[in-house]
Amino acid sequence: MKNNIYINTQSSIKIVTDKIIYFDPFKITEESHDADLIFITHDHYDHLDYDSINKVKKDNTLIIIPDSIAPQVLGHKIVNSNQIIGVNPNETYNISDLDIETIPSYNLNKPFHPKNNKYVGYIITLDETRLYISGDTDVTPEAQAVKCDIALIPIGGKFTCDYQEAAALINTIKPQTVIPTHYGSIVGSIDDGEKFKSLLNPDIECLLKIK
Repeated sequence: MKNNIYINTQSSIKIVTDKIIYFDPFKITEESHDADLIFITHDHYDHLDYDSINKVKKDNTLIIIPDSIAPQVLGHKIVNSNQIIGVNPNETYNISDLDIETIPSYNLNKPFHPKNNKYVGYIITLDETRLYISGDTDVTPEAQAVKCDIALIPIGGKFTCDYQEAAALINTIKPQTVIPTHYGSIVGSIDDGEKFKSLLNPDIECLLKIK
């Protein structure tokens, strides 16, 4: 599964299995129109990029978004209303035969992602592998309680946890594999990936997919 995960930039993630799944597509250059599912974590421009969504969506793509931002997405008329599925934190869903859990994604001591905005990260289960795509989060109690096999978490700091905080989170939840995101472009140095990796418990595999 880990070899089927690709990072475009920032937190723009593509997973290729029997379905093509995108999370927060951003700065997509190719018009692939191959998305079966698109997950959006929140409405900041580097996560909700309408141009990129247009390049990957097709006529029957489902777009899963926090219910709190559904009105603005519908207002853009980017897809038909029956293609948009609103979700809320701390819920479970089955969408297109995919088991999904929503994890609150928010800041503890920063103003950028208030908890009451009801932004979400997602746990999806693919081939019996639990993947946690956290969105822009700090080290929250909900994140610390996650059980997953593969974690994709931000490490760039300022808007999210930094690489030290993220490493502490991963050492707490102990996934088999972690893929850091949200660094090396808008925030965080490209060197943060190696710094993050050096702080992990040795039995946790770290894949650096942002180069």
